[in-house]
Amino acid sequence: MSHPPRALQPETLAIHAGAEPDPATGAVAPPIHLSTTFRHGPAGESEAGYEYVRGANPGQDRLEAALAAIEGAPAALAFASGMAAIDHVFAEFPPGTHVLLPNDYYHGVRTLAREVLPARGITTQMVDQTDLDAVRAAITPATRMIWAETPSNPQCRISDLAALAQLAHAHGAILGVDSTFASPVLQQPIALGADIVMQSTTKYIAGHSDVLGGSLAFAQRDERYERISRRRYIQGAVLSPFNAWLTLRGIRTLPARMAWHCRNARAVAQFLAAHPAVECVHYPGLSSHPQHALAARQMRDFGGMLSVRILGGREAALAVAGKLRVFTNATSLGGVESLIEHRASVEGAHRVSPENLLRVSVGLEHPDDLLADLDQALD
Repeated sequence: MSHPPRALQPETLAIHAGAEPDPATGAVAPPIHLSTTFRHGPAGESEAGYEYVRGANPGQDRLEAALAAIEGAPAALAFASGMAAIDHVFAEFPPGTHVLLPNDYYHGVRTLAREVLPARGITTQMVDQTDLDAVRAAITPATRMIWAETPSNPQCRISDLAALAQLAHAHGAILGVDSTFASPVLQQPIALGADIVMQSTTKYIAGHSDVLGGSLAFAQRDERYERISRRRYIQGAVLSPFNAWLTLRGIRTLPARMAWHCRNARAVAQFLAAHPAVECVHYPGLSSHPQHALAARQMRDFGGMLSVRILGGREAALAVAGKLRVFTNATSLGGVESLIEHRASVEGAHRVSPENLLRVSVGLEHPDDLLADLDQALD
């Protein structure tokens, strides 16, 4: 008796999706095709399905197959950056559109909302998306999208994606989700009702702080997918072949790396939460987190990102950051190395993060070394 094929686990998918042996050579590692153009017939007849790198190329195809597989989505698109991917989503909407944003979210999207979207006739409104009644009250007849970010950057707030999807769909809107802090290994918004999921693949997916990229995963391979794909081609917001190869390489170790990120972040969060120099720790894996139970239901684990508020205000926070030796003061997140950043300083003139907040990307070093470094910096 034959059995239906069994669904593969995330660890297996990450290794094998988009990584079939090269048919020309049998190479197990995916090749890099750096060519910008591909031979065709005298009347433009395609020989192998490719014409010009901006439209499609073998590395991009492999990467998008892998991204769709790990997101549990029927289709995915790779972009030159996470912000390019986000902008392609917002570009879907006509003038007069109203979009709901969370009240804690990536400052790059804040800049987009403040400096770019008004000229397109798109209005945005921030709302506490952990409060479903507040979200419901903020929806208007012009609302076309709820844009969620969970865990949020930098305060790690958790939004109920299934409930937000129901609210959006009941009002004829879509739910877009920035799931970068979780990665597809820990959270799958498509399965919870999201229409589009954005990842800054620069972060956990590539995982080594050496490649810029972004992605969109789609709940349906529909007209929206086709429009965004076409717009990416016209505007040239594509990932380079080498960056696509590096990102695909990162996917193959993503589940293993996320397990260590989560293990180390849990240890760091628990240490900081018990330290007398700390005001509070924002980490969904702590039972004290206001959305801890929701995170436990919605995520496979709690991630490698946290933020900490230091007693004594801005100067005390900067002093701690300046004394660290294993943690590096740098922007970005999700790499193998542990990073720390005073977010208010990085946000510049339009800063919104608390002045005593440090955002922490917990890497893959030994946890004892991380805790010792924090201990000496907080002393």
